[in-house]
Amino acid sequence: MTVALLCVPHAGAGASLFRQWKRQAPERIDLVPVQLPGREELFAQDAHTSLTEVVDRCAARAREIPEDTPFALFGHSFGALVAFETAHRLVAEGGRVPARLVVSGVAAPWLPRPVVGGDALTDDLFVERVREVVGYDHPALHDAELRGLLLPSLRADLGISDRYTPGSTEPLPVPITVLRGAEDRLVSKEDVAPWSAAGSSSTEVIELPGDHMYFALDPKPLLAELDAVFARAAG
Repeated sequence: MTVALLCVPHAGAGASLFRQWKRQAPERIDLVPVQLPGREELFAQDAHTSLTEVVDRCAARAREIPEDTPFALFGHSFGALVAFETAHRLVAEGGRVPARLVVSGVAAPWLPRPVVGGDALTDDLFVERVREVVGYDHPALHDAELRGLLLPSLRADLGISDRYTPGSTEPLPVPITVLRGAEDRLVSKEDVAPWSAAGSSSTEVIELPGDHMYFALDPKPLLAELDAVFARAAG
């Protein structure tokens, strides 16, 4: 059976990342990208600056998935925190809940995390700080014109991340899969191990080759691993 995988982009990114993945996704997985305001076709809209707004949009997208299609949530780094909070929102509403939460490249929600502190930084210092703290570097950040297009959404997302605290301490009644790059210097094995306390169902931690952005050059290993996860769950 096909699983709809609702995908939340990492900080500053748009849904086009996952649209590219669609061409390589296994038949079992139907990628459902979430597009946030302030980027790509929604560039004219102001980027959300509160977690509530972002979760509202993700939860609304989840409700659009047909009732007869099981769905899961996926997010990387900032997107993983949003996916986690979206899962809590859907559970609290008492309606459909995801069959699985997949979080990638992020420490357990209640652990201390580095703060970017972008509000007080010039664009140049902000870009350097993002590279140090988030491990994110994009060619557009080194082009003056393109940087002006990317920074508002990146600043908004990382501002939300800086202010983040978990919205609920209740364990999710949802299986959780935790992914990290084996060479990730930003998120360690010790950072992801406590995810086991975030859910009342099963939790598994899977390492993939690469650093924090392990899927950037080739998403196929990630997609193959997700396919295997859903295959095991289906029995």
